[in-house]
Amino acid sequence: MAVFEPYAVRRATAMIDPRREVAKRMAEAALAWLDSLDADQREMAVAPPPGTGAEDERTHWFYTPTDHGGLTFHQQRPAQHRLVMRLVASGLSEAGYTTVATVLGLENVLDRVEGFSVNWGRERTRDPGMYYLRVFGEPGGPRPWGWRFGGHHVSLNHLVVDGSVTATTPCFLGADPAASPLLGGAALRPLGAAEDLARELVRSLHPELAARAVLLARPPNDVVAGNSARIDDRVLTRRELWRRGRHTPDRADQPATGLYGADRRALALTPTPKGVPGSELDTAQRELLRALLGTYLGRVPDGVSPLPRYDDPAALDSVHLAWAGSTTAGEPHYYRLQGPRLLVEWTNVHRGANHAHAVWRDPETDFGGDVLAAHHATHHAP
Repeated sequence: MAVFEPYAVRRATAMIDPRREVAKRMAEAALAWLDSLDADQREMAVAPPPGTGAEDERTHWFYTPTDHGGLTFHQQRPAQHRLVMRLVASGLSEAGYTTVATVLGLENVLDRVEGFSVNWGRERTRDPGMYYLRVFGEPGGPRPWGWRFGGHHVSLNHLVVDGSVTATTPCFLGADPAASPLLGGAALRPLGAAEDLARELVRSLHPELAARAVLLARPPNDVVAGNSARIDDRVLTRRELWRRGRHTPDRADQPATGLYGADRRALALTPTPKGVPGSELDTAQRELLRALLGTYLGRVPDGVSPLPRYDDPAALDSVHLAWAGSTTAGEPHYYRLQGPRLLVEWTNVHRGANHAHAVWRDPETDFGGDVLAAHHATHHAP
């Protein structure tokens, strides 16, 4: 026998705005964390609201093991660690949270891979306690607010305006090692699906399409947009991937991508996407493309994720796939997906192609800049 909910219940459920529900959970978690802090901790943990004097800091993001700004795990008690992870979970899907938690734990694995020997002049270099949380503004209040969590291979950036989640990018996850052995012959690959689906897709292309998709025979050393605040054609240096004064990488003034001249131009980001559009893919390839998008856009909760947008064939048509490097498993490579309000970049180049970077961005509204501008124009007009 079918069981039917009362009309009023069905109508109320249909009227729930998922973005507002997620924002509510974020605010509750953020306030619980802030309430646990002492005065010294709060001074480091809290910054001015978005759209005010802290914008240079709020949009200054990293994915290297540098100072991301905010309060680290080391500066907190274990009970506060739990509150940090509650807030992190509020902005992620279940799978997204599990992946982030795994990436944090990989610091211990990487330390072993490097023989517990890397020394950058701090007490511990590969450090799962060196992840930072900062809140911008007053959670749950009438003004825009946001939060940022990040450390080595993690950068989560969320903005809430008018009680609704309005921005979740840049969203960066990495894995080093990208693959690690587990007991029984299994492998730990936190970002494995993002690699395997893309390779399957590019290898399935007809030779003529493959020739257009593969832009360069060699991959860049890093994602092309790097940690830029806005996506443009500026070439970032390796130095810019680190907080000033914290650590100076080797070859600091060289391009982060390691590309020059014609190679750089071949992979340069352009307003018109390069590569092969979804409109030229067959049915099976389009299914692979949408599944690949899901490994990025599925990081955040349902109702906040833009993934359903690509149920529309026209939206999938406009997503372009571009590749660089080898299409053979285990060899260095790069790919990107680019379309309206979408840029996904992936590299797996270093440590014998066992060090992955995977970033999702919205070129139009990373950090919610356009939403903030509209809010201030409406509510704070002279």
